[in-house]
Amino acid sequence: MTPLVTAAVLLAAVTHASWNAIAHRITDKLVGFTLISGGGLLIGLAAVPFLPFPAAGAWPYLLFSAAVHMAYYALLMKSFRLGDFGQAYPIARGSAPLVVTLLAAVFAHEVPDRWAAAGIALSCAGLTGVALWGLRGSRPDWAAIGAALATGLTIAVYTVVDGLGVRASGSSLGYIAWLMAVQGTVIPAYALWRWRRETYARLRPHAGLGLLGAALSVTAYALVLWAQTRAALAPIAALRESSIIVGAAIGAVFFKERFGAPRIAAAGLLVVGIGLMLRTG
Repeated sequence: MTPLVTAAVLLAAVTHASWNAIAHRITDKLVGFTLISGGGLLIGLAAVPFLPFPAAGAWPYLLFSAAVHMAYYALLMKSFRLGDFGQAYPIARGSAPLVVTLLAAVFAHEVPDRWAAAGIALSCAGLTGVALWGLRGSRPDWAAIGAALATGLTIAVYTVVDGLGVRASGSSLGYIAWLMAVQGTVIPAYALWRWRRETYARLRPHAGLGLLGAALSVTAYALVLWAQTRAALAPIAALRESSIIVGAAIGAVFFKERFGAPRIAAAGLLVVGIGLMLRTG
């Protein structure tokens, strides 16, 4: 990965952790995800007229990705309801890159070299481990852990699907705009059906925060999709999960969740893993 691609993915990591923190901050998860998903829909529709239309070969990937994203949002909402942000977020994000590595090898024929493979494995081990180490002295909530792991699986699937789709699209920005427009209809439509006349009253108190989350979400994924047109999928997926450290810091500062030595150790493992992934020669 070039320095520019690396910087883009690291910026995506920060913006991704930030929008997830906003989603966790809004107590009613359906309210939060309606605003974030609906905001993405508005951004996508506003951008579509000014961007190239994705090539025909990209549309099967785009539509499949939109369906997977719906499962992702549902599982992420459940994870945030059941577990702490500083724990659910690392499990979901940390478990994804290893699956991406396997799927990318099978479907994109991208087999990492030994250094990249070691870096990906080390990053996943450290970042997933920090969430599990946080359980010491308490009984594991297997429902929360299961939901977070299932979320990680959906992340891995849509990462590979979108990586292939954006390469076939001819325009990373056109692809992300249409993806936001397609997938952004489902959750707001469900909320409108469920709340009916109460919809505006429920959304209004959190509208500003939720729409900020939407802008961060679109920015984060647009950066990742652009990067996927410039480098292999697995290292990008692993590097993006540096957002786990940002998420852990946000959890400690804003949600008063314990950071502690295990997460400091995870940060060190992440740095080593990234160094191995970016090693050349």
